[in-house]
Amino acid sequence: MRSAAVAVTAVSLALLVTACGGGEKSGDQGKDAGKGTGAAPSASATSGAPATSGAPAKALSAAELEKLIVGQADLPGHQVQKAKAGEIPAASAVSADKPSCTPFAHAMSYLAPGKPAASAHRKVIEVPKTEGASASPEEALGALAAPVTGVALGSYDGQGAQEAFTSMKTAGTECAGGFTLIGGGERTKISKIEPEMVAGREALAWTVTTDVEGMPWVTKLVVFRHGSIFASLSTISFGGTVKELPKAVIDAQAAKLG
Repeated sequence: MRSAAVAVTAVSLALLVTACGGGEKSGDQGKDAGKGTGAAPSASATSGAPATSGAPAKALSAAELEKLIVGQADLPGHQVQKAKAGEIPAASAVSADKPSCTPFAHAMSYLAPGKPAASAHRKVIEVPKTEGASASPEEALGALAAPVTGVALGSYDGQGAQEAFTSMKTAGTECAGGFTLIGGGERTKISKIEPEMVAGREALAWTVTTDVEGMPWVTKLVVFRHGSIFASLSTISFGGTVKELPKAVIDAQAAKLG
């Protein structure tokens, strides 16, 4: 458990240890995914057009974002939960030893980078095919290793969403060799950041490797922009390795944004 906390910060650990809780009730609000694939929102879903043509982008309210973030009805085969307040750290409590890497640290920690006017969060757990007392020990272990994706939407005034996206693009390049994530009372060594192929005009994805007591902890991170909204999806697993991008979650969130 401590290794998990060190690897993915306190907020990510909270996402994992509460993954067995109840999901939302129904109605609340390409190629196979993986390295080198094109699982992603469409170009139209990630267009840079402002919310109102010819006018500066205006941030949506938290209530409006709640209607646009993925819900249980959008993701069959998954359990969707609202994030609790204690699972979301203050932006000021998460940083990096390299200033240009702080946006990346925020996105990994369930936070929208920059200064969003409003935000919304969901926790999406991939439901194992076999559950309950009939599950074999191997299947039970597989259930514990099921991918958990933290989804965060941030809404910004003016060019804030574009600036957030640009800061992530810069961080993906300048922090490729690694950095130290500071948060949850821990200093976490991110060993490397490797870009993933993802479709969409303003969409980026990475494989993130963290050094946990000499062992690699592999997670995935996807971000994309839609007008004044910036979306980030960080996927982790108690198994220690996330093998592919969360295609179903990406597609569902992109479709929700339109």
